[in-house]
Amino acid sequence: MSKQPLRLAVAEAERILREAGVASPRADAELLAAHVVGVERTKLTMVPLVSVSVVEELHRLVRERSKGIPLQHITGWAAMGAITVSVGPGVFVPRPETELLLAWGLAHLRRTRQPTIVDLCTGSGVLALAFANARPDASVHAVERDPSALAWARRNANALVGAGDRPVDLRFGDVGDPELLAELDGTVDLVVCNPPYVPEGTPVPVEVAEHDPHAAVFSGLDGMDTIRHVVHCAVRLLRPGGALALEHDDTHGEAVPELLRARQVLTEVADHPDLAGRPRFATALRRSLS
Repeated sequence: MSKQPLRLAVAEAERILREAGVASPRADAELLAAHVVGVERTKLTMVPLVSVSVVEELHRLVRERSKGIPLQHITGWAAMGAITVSVGPGVFVPRPETELLLAWGLAHLRRTRQPTIVDLCTGSGVLALAFANARPDASVHAVERDPSALAWARRNANALVGAGDRPVDLRFGDVGDPELLAELDGTVDLVVCNPPYVPEGTPVPVEVAEHDPHAAVFSGLDGMDTIRHVVHCAVRLLRPGGALALEHDDTHGEAVPELLRARQVLTEVADHPDLAGRPRFATALRRSLS
């Protein structure tokens, strides 16, 4: 069977995705090609020619992507830090922007030995598992209220434990529960959270509206219903000097820091931009005892 240049097939895939309005057509075309060929994206240039069947499969997946099906649902995985997790229908797809929150948290814990970390609204478990992978000395706890998402988190946790990572304490629970993780009150070094934060009624892309769980995306008229619970919970859990890192909507660049500053036990409140320079996550420290 005749071979075809892979670069031409990728270029055609990029064209189709661009015309369909996909936000990152080149990256998606290359990632889909890497998935079909079975190599890392950075090694695509090492595969100059492919069979017609490979090209046909690539274009089949491109057509799926052009309909708004998330790239991660097509490939079956999403990356965070040094790990990948399985994702699909019933769980929120991790976004690259959350890598910045992970990096901030790891930097904050650089001098902390055997830290205790809590990931609220864990979804697929990706943040908790990325911390557990990067800090094998840590005690990591993760909470999720949606049974479907929790099932994905358990699947991912089991896979990474099988690969040698330390187990994560996964729990079914609601961040609004005043007794959630009560046994950890005042002992946690870092609380992280990527909660639902989009204001109800906000237009979102098809891949979000039709494929991410509604409750994992939207949170009240101002998008801050869950965030308020997260702040209250974090204040209770954190030890003096412990930190909170909380992702938020790009319209919350002032509202979330104000919410944190309103808590007298929190200090050093800061907001941080995402990869596009938009407000994306806020951080704060719990005041040390004087």
